[in-house]
Amino acid sequence: MTPQPNPEVGAAVKAADRAHVFHSWSAQELIDPLAVAGAEGSYFWDYDGKRYLDFSSGLVYTNIGYQHPKVVAAIQEQAAHLTTFAPAFAVEARSEAARLIAERTPGDLDKIFFTNGGADAVEHAVRMARLHTGRTKVLSAYRSYHGGTQQAINITGDPRRWASDGAAAGVVHFWAPFLYRSRFYAETEEQECARALEHLETTIAFEGPGTIAAIILETIPGTAGIMVPPPGYLAGVREMCDKYGIVFILDEVMAGFGRTGEWFAADLFGVVPDLMVFAKGVNSGYVPLGGVAISGAIAETFARRPYPGGLTYSGHPLACAAAVATINVMAEEGVVENARNLGETVVGPALRELAERHPSVGEVRGVGMFWALDLVKDRETREPLVPYNAAGEANAPMAALGAAAKQHGIWPFVNMNRTHVVPPCNVSEAELKEGLAALDAALSVADEYTG
Repeated sequence: MTPQPNPEVGAAVKAADRAHVFHSWSAQELIDPLAVAGAEGSYFWDYDGKRYLDFSSGLVYTNIGYQHPKVVAAIQEQAAHLTTFAPAFAVEARSEAARLIAERTPGDLDKIFFTNGGADAVEHAVRMARLHTGRTKVLSAYRSYHGGTQQAINITGDPRRWASDGAAAGVVHFWAPFLYRSRFYAETEEQECARALEHLETTIAFEGPGTIAAIILETIPGTAGIMVPPPGYLAGVREMCDKYGIVFILDEVMAGFGRTGEWFAADLFGVVPDLMVFAKGVNSGYVPLGGVAISGAIAETFARRPYPGGLTYSGHPLACAAAVATINVMAEEGVVENARNLGETVVGPALRELAERHPSVGEVRGVGMFWALDLVKDRETREPLVPYNAAGEANAPMAALGAAAKQHGIWPFVNMNRTHVVPPCNVSEAELKEGLAALDAALSVADEYTG
């Protein structure tokens, strides 16, 4: 679709937004939201007709891009047939979505509890773990994000937690492996893995194994920097959970449904959790949907004992119809394979070439359509381009990088001292190369802050 400029409408949209919309994670008077006129495939555009290649996939959820005709049609057909219905009933779209998801989850994660998004999926997974074990504490990693609701934000390990953390949520944080910025003075992946596992087991010992209900990890942390865990780490956590009777929860909200070149990132590591939470890519964000995939053992806990939780819109027919269509599209069009192949043959090699040219790039890491560049002032010292949790003038280098990326026609995902490359999983090779060329130009701005 060719964008048609309509600045008068854009001005009206912007004025109404500024007058009435309260935006998340923002100081309301310091933001300037772009008024979006439309979107299709990997692109969206504003009311001035400027088009952007979306290198952020919305909030890393438009895994099949915008306005896929088969998913749009499925939503329309479901609305004409049965727009909504209470969650206590068996509804075709809900049943089929659950079946298709269960077919793709690892191991025996065959029961699906639907939520409205990722944060409430985390809330319910933690509740299930606590009820299943009769324990209270939850262990989660620093450098993590698990959602904005009360329990989920306390489980989160980044600065967004601080304002809401009253230290009474029964959450204990620990360091997960990240060799580039190792907390364990490791020099190899093997050392990092072994020392991270030793640290976790020590944490369990000092907290009391019999008090810990669950360990929750993002399979591959997303907004924290796409830190792919070293070989053996997740398997080691799995063994530790089995040893101490702890429920292992994997958060696949961002990494799931093709993002890593597999249906779920857990498949990369051959690990089966007890509970897996998902959202975002399950239906490319077309209608809000999330959920918990539940193992047989935990499902059995609630076979004759009511599960004390639910949502009015659990398994909403429109959202589930979108999920059915999205999963079928991904299978029919080879979207997962596309993410894997282009990640290996185009994105990875291109980003490594960028790192050779740009002194601001300290490390390249990722898989599939899930990549990050760690940006630095100095490659030798690995000093971050901006300080941890930088804001205002201290964040000027990242703000300048983001502005340059938009000027060159890509919408970036920048977070702290990282820029992420997370386009739709069905992006074309030509679109990728266009976006990577724009990123190459934008990184020249970050280079100005090095040395």
